[in-house]
Amino acid sequence: MRRLFGSVRARATVAATLVVAVVLVAAGTAVVLSLRANLIDRAGGDAESAARKVAARLATGTSWDALDLPDDDDEPVQIVDGTGRVRAVSEDLESVSGTGTSGVRPSAGPAPAGGTLDDDAHLSSGEAVIDGDRGTYRWAAIEVKPRESEDDSDTGSGSDTGSGSGSGSDTGSSGGDSEAETDDDSGSDSDSGAGSEAESGGDDDARTFTVFAGAPLDAADSAVRTALTVMLIGLPVLLAVVAAVTWAVTRRALRPVEGIRAELDAITGSRDLARRVPEPATHDEIAALARTTNATLAALQDAVDKQRRFVADASHELRSPIASLRTQLEVGAEHPEFLDLDGAVEDTVRLQHLAADLLLLARLDAGERPPDRPVRLADLVAREAAEHRLRARIEPERADGYEVRGSAPQLGRILGNLLDNARRHARSEVALALRQEGADAVVTVSDDGPGVPPAERDRVFERFVRLDDARTRDEGGAGLGLAIARDAAHRHGGSLVVGERPGGGAEFVLRVPLSG
Repeated sequence: MRRLFGSVRARATVAATLVVAVVLVAAGTAVVLSLRANLIDRAGGDAESAARKVAARLATGTSWDALDLPDDDDEPVQIVDGTGRVRAVSEDLESVSGTGTSGVRPSAGPAPAGGTLDDDAHLSSGEAVIDGDRGTYRWAAIEVKPRESEDDSDTGSGSDTGSGSGSGSDTGSSGGDSEAETDDDSGSDSDSGAGSEAESGGDDDARTFTVFAGAPLDAADSAVRTALTVMLIGLPVLLAVVAAVTWAVTRRALRPVEGIRAELDAITGSRDLARRVPEPATHDEIAALARTTNATLAALQDAVDKQRRFVADASHELRSPIASLRTQLEVGAEHPEFLDLDGAVEDTVRLQHLAADLLLLARLDAGERPPDRPVRLADLVAREAAEHRLRARIEPERADGYEVRGSAPQLGRILGNLLDNARRHARSEVALALRQEGADAVVTVSDDGPGVPPAERDRVFERFVRLDDARTRDEGGAGLGLAIARDAAHRHGGSLVVGERPGGGAEFVLRVPLSG
């Protein structure tokens, strides 16, 4: 189990599934909330429309008891006057909550004489019991206010008296009719009296009506429940599909990685650096990894091959002086008079120099950096010139003596190897010069010998390489001097190349950055 969930494929699958789950839950929650809000707003619009229809009829003077109110469950309506009494309700509407009033059987009262509609509709939610069934509704309240009556002082002129009496007669007739209607509806004298008082203008609250119309929210609740059910069923299925697809895609994408790992494991076990990992025929990061791995294996194989050749060459170089020295010692032991003491010393010195060169190369190969110390390169050039009985040309003279940073013994070793190589190949002349080019100190060592062919100018710096096969080891050295000089130059941040000397011969150019 630990190995399974420790794999990249398992972690990618879990991460993808969790991300999709979070996104789907967030999106589903937003959709459900938006759906519910939209359905509630729609129900509010339907309730407001139903309330305005009834309120418009009341505003035109239609009596509340003459209204044909909806009697279905979708549009329950109740009418309440300004005193809080319920005047009319839809059939089968038993009780109401959430409107600020209690839905009861209507009380008898006067019919409105016309009014004006309130432009604003007030929305609320509550419950209603219709024919014994309880449900949640969205309520819209529309207020109908009585019309403003004309001022009585405007009827005081004699010419208007008749008209005013007529109007009063009409009012009395209307009041009688209202009382008759009230008696017929409820049989309550007190209510009838109250109605007469309200109609005469003594109580405007009794003539102010609020129409409450409702729209059921069952559809909204049902839609939300359906959406939640679909989400609860579909979400696990979708997450399972995402996990399966991610697992399959990741497995297919990482299959070349497994091939690379298996091949590297086989290379490690067999130590056969000639083998290469498979490169997929794609242009993605895995293909780049395979190419980089093969390049690394090729570089490693080249380094190992060079090391093997170096060991073989070193063994070969050491074998000759050791065999010669042993032979001389054995002869001297049997016949002391034949002991070549000078030859034995020469072979010993040669072994000493070869061992020192091999040790220095090993340190350079290990990446050892030279110490960061100031070195006056002009002094080193002058000293090496004096040891080789040469006259060094230093132009121009610098007060700091061409100061560079590094190791004085290693820089001196570079100059000594170059001068030894030049004297070995020169016919009659060896030249040593020091100058400045830009930010570099440039040392040139030239000779008038046969020179180095262009095709061999890189190979000459390889280890144990002798371009003159006819040269003996005693005269030509072990072939490590130039290799050591170039490696030491690189360790000091410089370079060493070979070119052609003007007039013929070889010219080695050493560049080292000046410290100033």
